[in-house]
Amino acid sequence: MTSDANCQVWAARAQALLRIVAGYIFLLHGCSKLFHVPHVAYFDNLQLFSLMGLAGVIEVVAGILLILGLFTRIAAFIASGEMAFAYFMGHVGTGGHALLPILNGGEAAVLYCFIFLFLAAAGGGACSLDAARRKA
Repeated sequence: MTSDANCQVWAARAQALLRIVAGYIFLLHGCSKLFHVPHVAYFDNLQLFSLMGLAGVIEVVAGILLILGLFTRIAAFIASGEMAFAYFMGHVGTGGHALLPILNGGEAAVLYCFIFLFLAAAGGGACSLDAARRKA
């Protein structure tokens, strides 16, 4: 195997690992909102039919789809949009400066947004159900 081919194989594996880990952490955010597992006191009185409740639903569904690598591009695009919305509504909208996420507490939202945007463009990588569906 040539060096370039070897790099491509490892890049696809790293992409899959990024997808799985980001999906898992995203799923945890949704589970803490909707099912209180893990428990986060901030979400104790969360209403399902609220922006935060809708965010929890998106996080659970998109997180599961991303872990499995199923409909990766669509799930990641929706998750990226949610994170952009969360950044501008929850961090910049509370008086923070849009170009300084370190000051408005929005670093995680920005990183999630661009990780998911990358996955929306690049797909699930190796070990995804999307790749298995293409082969079948």
